[in-house]
Amino acid sequence: MAAYVISEVEMLDETQGRRYRDLAAASIARHGGRYLARGAAPVVAEGSWPANSRIVIVEFPSMERLQAWYESADYAEALALRQTALDRRLLFVDGAHTSPGLGWPDTVEDRATEPPPGLAP
Repeated sequence: MAAYVISEVEMLDETQGRRYRDLAAASIARHGGRYLARGAAPVVAEGSWPANSRIVIVEFPSMERLQAWYESADYAEALALRQTALDRRLLFVDGAHTSPGLGWPDTVEDRATEPPPGLAP
């Protein structure tokens, strides 16, 4: 199942940032990843978002491939450069994973048997 890298990015150094983008993009492609969004300015529907931050979303065929890319020697140079090129929050999300206990039913059967909102079981 697909896995995603979601990153909130703020560029610190434009020259270093371009170098990072080139190195990261090449390593992502070699590891089977593809960009879904790259440097997009999000439309903020709720909450707040830093004015200079952009979003990057990359899809990999699996969490194993994503982690192999992130830990690879192929990405290591870009990762080291990232320290001075940009500030970011980086998330890895398994596309098939749903976590129990967050208020969402775990299965189709659970959804069919849960009481309407506001009614005790």
